[in-house]
Amino acid sequence: MNREKGYAVFGRYLAGRRKMLLLFLACAAIFALVFSLYDLETEAVLYAGALSLLLLFLVLAADFFCCLGRHRRYEEILRNLPLTPEELPQGKTVEEQDLQKLFLELSRLGKEAETLWEDRRQESLDYYTTWVHQIKTPISVMRMILAGEDTEEYRELSAELFRIEQYVEMVLSYLRLCGDSSDYVFQEYDLDSIIRQAVHKYAPLFVRRKLKLSYTPVQVRVLTDEKWLLFILEQLLSNSIKYTPEGSVTIEVTPDKILKISDTGIGIAAEDLPRIFEKGFTGYNGRADKKSTGLGLYLCKKAADRLSHGLTVQSEPGAGTTVFLDLHTEKLSVE
Repeated sequence: MNREKGYAVFGRYLAGRRKMLLLFLACAAIFALVFSLYDLETEAVLYAGALSLLLLFLVLAADFFCCLGRHRRYEEILRNLPLTPEELPQGKTVEEQDLQKLFLELSRLGKEAETLWEDRRQESLDYYTTWVHQIKTPISVMRMILAGEDTEEYRELSAELFRIEQYVEMVLSYLRLCGDSSDYVFQEYDLDSIIRQAVHKYAPLFVRRKLKLSYTPVQVRVLTDEKWLLFILEQLLSNSIKYTPEGSVTIEVTPDKILKISDTGIGIAAEDLPRIFEKGFTGYNGRADKKSTGLGLYLCKKAADRLSHGLTVQSEPGAGTTVFLDLHTEKLSVE
């Protein structure tokens, strides 16, 4: 404990004992007055006062060091939170015992509230998970019905059905990423295979919107989780297509395993750029589109953090956007 902190503790200790000190001073004044009325020798009065002050000093010193020991013990407990009620030091005073009873009761109520919240959260998770899986059945049926037609109307319906599928998948991803899911399988995957899956899924939208896709296959293996990396790429491609009325989308991988997705779209306003990963933030483009949820990039960032992949964005209004996904991992060696 440094000197300044020690002085602060001592000051708080004296403030807590001020009533006792005032009482002592009042008693000393009374004794001094009585002694003076009986014309006792000054030397005797001073001697008695000195002994009383010495006794007061010794009592205060012993009590202060006991108080200091308890203070250090509580600081240690504070550094090692959380703790069980059994780990609390035994209360020495009536006030400490009352505070411990209060703590135990608050702890019990907190655990009850946490258990109730967890039960409700799990019920909500189970409900929406079941809903997502059930809604996939009519979507699949509609997809089969539309598969045999090739008119403009049916192509429009297929595009809208594809958007419904995206939102359904986003609900399930949101529940998993915002919960305690440990649904991750880390190993080395072929990056080209994952990119091709994302491109294949969005190929009809590229064709429909007459956008050019530039991608050169790469021979790179990355340490990641295939399902969640694919989710990130799909969301990023979806955004590029959504906000690129015409032009192209380019996918490339640098030698240091930085995956870049660039488009020639409308770009992102400079004032919106620092907030694009915030939950529910739609920005100028989202408000103009009227259909943005503000969850796509939020979930991408959350998934990237879970995978220990860096995710950054550079953009200029009217000149397009480039997303950088850092898939580089340090090689570990055993010495």
